[in-house]
Amino acid sequence: MCGIIGIVANGPVNQMLFDGLTLLQHRGQDAAGILTCEADRLFLRKENGLVKDVFHTRHMRQLQGHMGIGHVRYPTAGCDSSAEAQPFYVNAPFGIALGHNGNLTNVDELRASVQKTDHRHINTNSDSEVLLNVFAHELSAVAGDEPNVEDVFSAISGVHRRAKGAYAVIGLIAGRGIFAFRDPLGIRPVCYGQRKHESGKTEYMIASESVAIEASDFDLVRDLAPGEAIFISPEGEVSFKQCATHSQYTPCIFEFVYLARPDSIIDDVSVYRARMRMGEKLADKILREWPNHDIDVVIPIPDTSRTAALEIAFNLNLKYREGFVKNRYIARTFIMPGQEMRKRSVRQKLNAIDLEFRGKNVLLVDDSIVRGTTSSEIIRMAREAGANKVYLASAAPPVRYPNVYGIDMPTANEFVAHDRDVEQIRAAIGADYLIYQDLDDLIESVRAGNPSLKSFDCSCFTGEYITGDIDQNYLDVLSSRRSDQSKNPASQKSRDIVAVGLYNVQ
Repeated sequence: MCGIIGIVANGPVNQMLFDGLTLLQHRGQDAAGILTCEADRLFLRKENGLVKDVFHTRHMRQLQGHMGIGHVRYPTAGCDSSAEAQPFYVNAPFGIALGHNGNLTNVDELRASVQKTDHRHINTNSDSEVLLNVFAHELSAVAGDEPNVEDVFSAISGVHRRAKGAYAVIGLIAGRGIFAFRDPLGIRPVCYGQRKHESGKTEYMIASESVAIEASDFDLVRDLAPGEAIFISPEGEVSFKQCATHSQYTPCIFEFVYLARPDSIIDDVSVYRARMRMGEKLADKILREWPNHDIDVVIPIPDTSRTAALEIAFNLNLKYREGFVKNRYIARTFIMPGQEMRKRSVRQKLNAIDLEFRGKNVLLVDDSIVRGTTSSEIIRMAREAGANKVYLASAAPPVRYPNVYGIDMPTANEFVAHDRDVEQIRAAIGADYLIYQDLDDLIESVRAGNPSLKSFDCSCFTGEYITGDIDQNYLDVLSSRRSDQSKNPASQKSRDIVAVGLYNVQ
């Protein structure tokens, strides 16, 4: 899970990129980067940390140009070095930079091909750098001295032929324009917007989520379709092309459960409305399976579950209360590296308001339950605050399988739902009652916003991987890479490499 953004404007884009990345900060809190273009000269600043910490005034002043791209990243196994921060850059052909949200499932095969056949050097463990070099090789194979838009689209078609997995990509070719494309299954989101500048010129923004576009005073136009590419020249000329031979909409349903901001619209589905419907469906299930419940109050586990919790309380005719105060300066625990860090951060992040718990039977609502670590700690906090009984409802079904498409979920045996039924999970996390959303209800909650969406990537709930290339051997290798032991930053101290033709802003 990462956030990508790109802008072609009539004036400097550095501040707009900074603001847009801040709006996408929820998608990645590990590293941030901005690359801008002035004529044919590129300027780059990227480093580990939050957007507000990576970019200081001196950096912003040096990020010159009317065209640029940006990226926020969250940690994946073994990738705590600032060298893994994006965008990545290669100087041949033409000077290309790229940022990527997702995960390539055939990255090992691609890396070998890039190095042995394409004769290009890969300097990090990032699949995004591999993707960049695949695109660069494909472009060099078709472009002459001056690449045109059809050359770019042809190169993207080449990427689709070679790459498998999930990839929403934004890139920049020095002096020529920015481009973006989406994998043929549309697993990860990307959309674009536009606005009229006072000069009369149209300015464009591409981003992972619509919130970055609309909050930046651009008008959302639409999402890119699966397999579709967009190219925007420095003069604001826009071209589109379907670059995949076979494509279908299969967006990641976990975007709607947890990843996206509620004020975003993804593939014509309001995330906020989808979460409302999740709450309605879950309330119906409670009434169906537990009609004689003794719940006194519904309390969300902030922030993502608030919308669903409100609808549960309304449909059950119960009081809704804010029982936890959240420390805004603690990162999202789901995307924190290391189990011990996640456990420590729960009590730093949340504090219970005793009077909302004391002597009451409380229904806590969460968007999902992954490791169970956070749930156990919060249930314990509710009991310490005086709750009589503590029940837990999850707006998503049990998470039982790893996600291989860009969400760094734990290995299967780290899931609290691994090899456990609901009653065993309840006992493991210490709840008095536990209820999960049904998968069919979750799918319907999202599809109701856009009935043309026929299928979704639900692999973390079902174990069915839509790219068709995932077997047990792949999952075993992934498990070894994702183990918490591999997320030790102590040995990851390398710095960014200064590339020829690129101005690193320090």
